[in-house]
Amino acid sequence: MSEIDDDALVAALWRVIATHGWPGLTMGRLAAESGVPLATLRDRFPSRLDVLILHGRRVDHAVLAGTVPGQGGAARDRLFDVLMRRLDAMQPHRVGILRFLRDMRRDPSLAALLGPQLSLSMRWMLDAAEIEGSGGRRRAISLGLVGVWLATVRAWAEDESEDLGSTMAALDRALDRAEQIARTLRLLPVAEALPEADPDLSPDT
Repeated sequence: MSEIDDDALVAALWRVIATHGWPGLTMGRLAAESGVPLATLRDRFPSRLDVLILHGRRVDHAVLAGTVPGQGGAARDRLFDVLMRRLDAMQPHRVGILRFLRDMRRDPSLAALLGPQLSLSMRWMLDAAEIEGSGGRRRAISLGLVGVWLATVRAWAEDESEDLGSTMAALDRALDRAEQIARTLRLLPVAEALPEADPDLSPDT
């Protein structure tokens, strides 16, 4: 099977979507844009959705490859850095991604199909931010991070500034809300927890 440059294929994917939208994305157009033979695409990507999943994996990889172990600092600050680096990896494909997001509003089933992949990516982002947890706690934290990410992407879609100031402000607010909820539900590890709230208001009383 011929080798495929995954990053080049992802770039071609978003160029096709930018021009034709998600409904107009065909494997023929992707093959023509990327220079990858149709037979090779068929071997690796049975459907268009599989190429989208490749994009998610490449974004995850970009973040994880730039992560330095033992970062220190607050969990919230580490998450802020991780999610902004995730947007940095998406920025070169902004035009295509924004058109895809518009198309997805008209196709709710597509969002449902991509949901599990997004949840998986957010679990990797927790690892990148060195946020520990297991079982139900980790599932709850990753679900909360999905909400933070979606709120941030909505802001990014509207933010045309070079420094993404509005996006960073939205991410800051979303992390504030998530941290308050996590603290209330005692989802944060002890080492990350801020000073306890009034014990009379705790869920254990």
